[in-house]
Amino acid sequence: MRRLGIIVALSAVLGMFGGMLTASPALAGRGPKWEFQPAPPTIILDPSFCGFAVQVTSVSKEFAKVLKTPDGSITFLITGSFRHSYTNLSTGKTITQNASASAKLTVNSDESGTVASRGLTPAFLSPADAQRFGLPTVSVVAGALTYSMDPDGNITSLSLHGHVLVNVCAALS
Repeated sequence: MRRLGIIVALSAVLGMFGGMLTASPALAGRGPKWEFQPAPPTIILDPSFCGFAVQVTSVSKEFAKVLKTPDGSITFLITGSFRHSYTNLSTGKTITQNASASAKLTVNSDESGTVASRGLTPAFLSPADAQRFGLPTVSVVAGALTYSMDPDGNITSLSLHGHVLVNVCAALS
């Protein structure tokens, strides 16, 4: 159960990339063991992220592949196209952003994890983590984003070799 929790936490921070593998491999079109990832459900970010509630709606044409290793770790490889629409629920203002990145999510046997993405990556950080790492709470970043999490889902390190493409909270203000 804790492993599922870390997978969900890793997926949420990356913008709900597909940690849940549910679709038929026949739909993949990417070769053996690649599975289509349906868009995650619409979520509402509470006002602690931006100062107002934000609705996040996703459109996904992503594919994932699961790799298991003898040491007990599980790696998810993710690729494809991904778009988010962000709506300020106070004003109705909406922006839509391309958030297509390739990513590698590894959940270790001790339930800690690492995420490495390249491209346009949606990033969701708690206000404390945003301040600690000098990034917005809700953004789309361009470049290479890597972070590690402990078994409880807390971010222990984060590096961005690139830049913030869109500060979503500022864009919706």
